[in-house]
Amino acid sequence: MRSANPKQPGLFSSTAPKPRASDAIFANIDGGARGNPGPAGYGVVIKDAANQVLAEISKFLGHGTNNFAEYSALLAALDYAQKHGHKSLHVFSDSELLVKQLKGEYKVRSPELKPLYEQARAASHKLENFSIQHVRREQNREADKLANQAMDAGG
Repeated sequence: MRSANPKQPGLFSSTAPKPRASDAIFANIDGGARGNPGPAGYGVVIKDAANQVLAEISKFLGHGTNNFAEYSALLAALDYAQKHGHKSLHVFSDSELLVKQLKGEYKVRSPELKPLYEQARAASHKLENFSIQHVRREQNREADKLANQAMDAGG
């Protein structure tokens, strides 16, 4: 668990109540590249604690690698959490490399991935709670479908 520093109120704080974000959201992420490298894309499915879909995000990335697409999916999930005021994000990915790099079990040696890794670490530290877990491909079908749709649309 991570604790964030409380934000200082602004000089012109709003009197309107802010929308209440749930304590935790869950993201299944997947990225792929046909030909690796090749046409790349990602898919992200965001759900709430009641397993209701909050968002489906996908994007064609152009020419890239599988690992670049996986990190791009993670960054999209982190961005969604921050932009929508969620303080807790639990990520599920079928990329063993991504998960083990984020957990510090593998070093990030790729010059292409290092900046993405650093960006993901920085974004995850802005949340009160962040976790990432490896799942089997069968448990990640929705995100995989979105990633494939993104690659189909762009390629």
